[in-house]
Order: sequence, then C-alpha cells, then structure tokens
Amino acid sequence: MTAQDTGTDAPVRAARRHGQAPVVAAVAVGGAIGATARYAASLLWPAHSGGFPWTTFWVNVTGCAVIGLFMVLVVEARSVHRLVRPFFGTGVLGGYTTFSTYAVDIQKLLDDGRTATALAYLATTLLAALTAVWLAATAARRLLLRRPR
Repeated sequence: MTAQDTGTDAPVRAARRHGQAPVVAAVAVGGAIGATARYAASLLWPAHSGGFPWTTFWVNVTGCAVIGLFMVLVVEARSVHRLVRPFFGTGVLGGYTTFSTYAVDIQKLLDDGRTATALAYLATTLLAALTAVWLAATAARRLLLRRPR
C-alpha cells in the first residue's frame, strides 16, 4: 500500500503547493522589477560592439553589493516578513544581476577575436562582484550591528 492509497500524503502535498504560491508570486513580481531595471540600464548605457561590456559589469557589481547588504539586513540584523527574501533577494536582485548576459558577452568578445578583453572581463567581473558582496556585507555588519573590528 502506498501513501497515495492511504490518502495521508495528499493533504501534505496540497498544503506545500498552496504554501509556496505566495513565494512563487513574490519571486515572479520581484524578478520582473529587477529585469526591467537591468533592461533600463542597458538602454541608458548601451554597450559598444566589441568593447568592454561596462553596463553588464556594473549591473552585476552593484547587484552583488546590494546582495551583501541585503543578506546582512535580513539574516543578521532584522526580522522580516517571510516573503521579503524571495521577493527582493531572489526576485529583484536575481532579475537585476545577469550572469547569463555576462557569459554571452564573453562569447561575443571571443567570437570577435577580442580574447584579451574577454579574459579581462571574465576575471574582473568575478573579482569585482565577489569583492562587492564582501565589502557591502562587512560594512553593513559594522554599521548595523556595531561590531568592533
């Protein structure tokens, strides 16, 4: 006899499914906002063909800095509503940052024979994004949590 035969699993699955609907909606709405902001940045500061993709670089770096700040706020400093993290962290910031475009930019640079620029972009984006998360999280901890050095 299976759990489905006894009917004991169906209510649990239904509760999980309905309990996740607000989370999925929060991520979707946040993602639309973040992706719109990223698209707006690409319209305001269009990339030049074959050049260093500065807009995508700065979108990813600023997004990572905000992620560092945000995670300290919602995990260490404040108690927030359960939908804040999925909405802002996964949705808005996930839609705003764009590592898929980063990969496409690298491929385009390689296809254009700009290997040095592609490698520089590959390395500097990763280094700058990780540094931005660390600096923002460290600064947030020091300012918000008043932790001494």
